Amino acid sequence: MVGIWEIVRHQFLMPYLSMDMGNYLTPVLVFLFSIVLLVPLFSLMEKNARELEQERLLKTAMEAREALAKELHDGIAQSLFLLSVRIDRLEQKHERGEMDAETIGQLKKNVHETNRYVRQAIFNLKVPVAGEQTSLLAQSVKEQLTQIAREVTVEVAMDWSLRDENLSPAEQAELLSCIREAMINVCKHTRAGRVAISGREDGQGWRVAISDDGAGIRHEDPFAVSGSYGLQIMKERAEGMGWTLALKSGDYGTIVEIAKKGASA
Repeated sequence: MVGIWEIVRHQFLMPYLSMDMGNYLTPVLVFLFSIVLLVPLFSLMEKNARELEQERLLKTAMEAREALAKELHDGIAQSLFLLSVRIDRLEQKHERGEMDAETIGQLKKNVHETNRYVRQAIFNLKVPVAGEQTSLLAQSVKEQLTQIAREVTVEVAMDWSLRDENLSPAEQAELLSCIREAMINVCKHTRAGRVAISGREDGQGWRVAISDDGAGIRHEDPFAVSGSYGLQIMKERAEGMGWTLALKSGDYGTIVEIAKKGASA
């Protein structure tokens, strides 16, 4: 722009403009030319910034929805399934005239536990986690097995040598959720009579296996089955922690293996 201005000034405007006036006009023209170029550029940058902010808000909303889905599935949906099993049992006893106060008391207990899950899920979504809490993983797994086995009358066996110090509190929580989901899937879909869970250290990592003697899963890719939210959430949990998740199924039953890098699956 300056070059064109100098050519025009010297070729056509010298009789009308003094040298000093031409020198004063040069920065003014540079300023005006810059404004003409920069205003559209700034507008474009503001538009891009707004679009990026909208994408960030959308991503945040999706992450919140996924967190809510996991909270609902892990606590409430699974508890409702166990509750439905107990109600079925209660109906059967009613038909045989075997109603008793103990059965009704256990049913009320399940309802209260589900209510507690709902309240805890709401609390977890409203209050950010300030720190990590430690827990005994083996004891937690055993308690989950005992509860589920009691509800659905399935035989369980546990062989656990994985030490808690090999997993962070966050890893322990995610692994426990995966194990619980695998157990619930066994009860809901495979009609198994026996479930075995093992946790072992293997090389630089570890491996956890949940196996059953049920009918197996009749799909080439169980994780791609429409409506299989539990398996999909389990896979997302494993991938989020950098673990490998494998599912093998056939007439012999189903084996779900979760392994950390360095462990052979």
